[in-house]
Amino acid sequence: MSAQIAGSAWSELGETPHVERDIVFDMIKRAVWVGPILVGIGTAIWGWKGGASTAFAMLIVVVNFLIAGLALGWAARTSPAMLLGVSLFGYLVRLGLITAGVLLVKDQAWVKLVPLGLALIVTHLGLLFWELRFVSASLAFPGLRPKPSRSASVS
Repeated sequence: MSAQIAGSAWSELGETPHVERDIVFDMIKRAVWVGPILVGIGTAIWGWKGGASTAFAMLIVVVNFLIAGLALGWAARTSPAMLLGVSLFGYLVRLGLITAGVLLVKDQAWVKLVPLGLALIVTHLGLLFWELRFVSASLAFPGLRPKPSRSASVS
């Protein structure tokens, strides 16, 4: 009974902002901007195999964040229990997908494991910490922090 009440109250909240999607797309924009720099560094240090491995790692990171954002956004609009389940088990599934992706290519001629691993770690953490500067932890502005207006900064 209480689950029905909570579910109906949850659905009566109306249209909520797509916070997760907005944050993920913002992170992907940053990944597209920084991707060529990281691939260039990988190529400069480890040759073309390092560049290819770094590019593959960037692809894994972008797909991981995209899946996470879309799944969490869907779950957040479905129910609190679904959000909890998707956040926990989705994380485990995505870790499995990252592991499977690396294991599938680890013996390929174009892969160097050191730049692949470094790029996976650095890109995941780098994008997350970079995005922290732009996320609002306020109920008034959920998701990305609004950009300050010019008139507010002049006075």
